[in-house]
Amino acid sequence: MMANINLSEISSLIKEQIKAYKEDIHTENVGRVVQVGDGIALIHGLDQAMSSELLIFPNEVYGMVQNLEEDCVGAILLGESSKVKEGDVVKCSGKILEVPVGDEFIGRVVNSLGQPIDGLGVINSSQTRPVEVKATGVMDRSSVNTPLQTGIKVLDALVPIGRGQRELIIGDRQTGKTSIAVDTIINQKGKNVICIYVAIGQKESTVSNVYETLKEHDAMKYSIIVSASASNPAPMLYLAPYAGVSMAEYFMFQGKDVLIIYDDLSKHAVAYREMSLLLHRPPGREAYPGDVFYLHSRLLERAAKLNKSLGGGSITALPIIETQAGDISAYIPTNVISITDGQIFLQSDYFYKGIRPAINAGLSVSRVGGAAQTKAIKKVSGTLRLDLASYRELESFTQFGSDLDASTKARLERGKRTIEVLKQDLHKTIALEEEVMILYCLTHGFLDNVAIENIAKFEESLYLDMKTDEAGKALACQIQETKQLPDENTMNQYITDFKKRFM
Repeated sequence: MMANINLSEISSLIKEQIKAYKEDIHTENVGRVVQVGDGIALIHGLDQAMSSELLIFPNEVYGMVQNLEEDCVGAILLGESSKVKEGDVVKCSGKILEVPVGDEFIGRVVNSLGQPIDGLGVINSSQTRPVEVKATGVMDRSSVNTPLQTGIKVLDALVPIGRGQRELIIGDRQTGKTSIAVDTIINQKGKNVICIYVAIGQKESTVSNVYETLKEHDAMKYSIIVSASASNPAPMLYLAPYAGVSMAEYFMFQGKDVLIIYDDLSKHAVAYREMSLLLHRPPGREAYPGDVFYLHSRLLERAAKLNKSLGGGSITALPIIETQAGDISAYIPTNVISITDGQIFLQSDYFYKGIRPAINAGLSVSRVGGAAQTKAIKKVSGTLRLDLASYRELESFTQFGSDLDASTKARLERGKRTIEVLKQDLHKTIALEEEVMILYCLTHGFLDNVAIENIAKFEESLYLDMKTDEAGKALACQIQETKQLPDENTMNQYITDFKKRFM
């Protein structure tokens, strides 16, 4: 026998289910890839896509919207473009591209997306920052007035860098641009400065050497390396400096001081040109797109010194530009010179003569200048630039004649000693008190009767004496604490006594 079916029970169950039913309609903005290649994808159907929005492709590949055209969207691929093919479905994420940030990144090497590439495991960071943000406004900034000591005598004396400044390092290839940047990072040890080195289009072996150098000098404890090497596609090179400065802003808004190196922006501009031409943007001068100036200005404007109400943090930017045969009037060099607060110009002639760092004091300038210099350094380096300029002029003049008066000979000899004192070995940064002491010896004539071949030995012995002699230790301590020049009679007495011991 069939069981009795209670029709009223079935009816009530159906009614309850109808009451409980909730309409859950989920919509997604999707499109299809119509063309892909060279790290660029053209997508049809993404009508609501935003500029710089993150796109989700199959096979865990991501992209970023660059072109918003009438019938399609042009996107750059952040990953292997070989995994994307025509006809693939692409989804909008509804988010602007962000990179992870946080203290966990210190000591690590990451790519342009903040993913670790050093083999030291995952980075557990819960915070992110947009890759593209508006630079801090004028009213939120304060003047640059705190020095960022590089530990390189010629820079601290003639081209001082302040915390929050943008100082360009410019010169031909193989003239020591990266070395200056790395030495500046090494000198930040114990100075509460977080350093970020962004490698754009460098060989992986070069990035590895920088990492090993920083590790050897115990500098990775306060450093992050963001690497987009030459083997990476152009979009990753384009993103790298923006990812680096987003990480820097995280620390700046916590009231910390950050130093960021962009090595180098010439390759960054070339990567952007490649991307733009593939996206069919109109080429301009030297085939660069019209917005290449904006590319670097919106990056470098994010370097700032915040006012006290925002914590007083800072980002100091040292962009690097490579010139061709010393031509600083080319398109990209002139662009970046006009954005930055000065430049350090490295000359290949000096480099090959053995004058290292090969800084041309005549073409190098800091527009912040003495405002970002300690009073001690400012006092001892007052006549240095004039001495150098005078020496360069006399040097070329004396090639044509041999009869020189006593004052000209004296100026030439002082110039030779100035050149010798400003030479510095690779990765041998020196402390503020040592810089002040050797520059005082130079500008006050204490080196005039020291043979040029003995200058390096004199300098080395002076630094050692300042660590062992009681009078030297007292002077060093006073300079370190007050950042001012001690009493001249005391200085003269100590140096005279040291010279007797040295000679």
